[in-house]
Amino acid sequence: MVRPNWRKAGVSEQLQSALIDDRPEALAVLLVDPDHPKVQKLYEFWGYKPVGFRQPFADSPRYAVMVRTLR
Repeated sequence: MVRPNWRKAGVSEQLQSALIDDRPEALAVLLVDPDHPKVQKLYEFWGYKPVGFRQPFADSPRYAVMVRTLR
């Protein structure tokens, strides 16, 4: 989450890159609230692809699963 004053300035992409750019894993995986299609579109712009849906626990919401190849 980025504070409102810092939104639309590329900060969220910079933060996301700082978290994953040097990771040794081959993939990054996100669980995204499907009720927020603008967020999904942003992740798609960053290279994530939707691959399905997942409900991690019986009492949790259903999430869209998105994957991005890192290596």
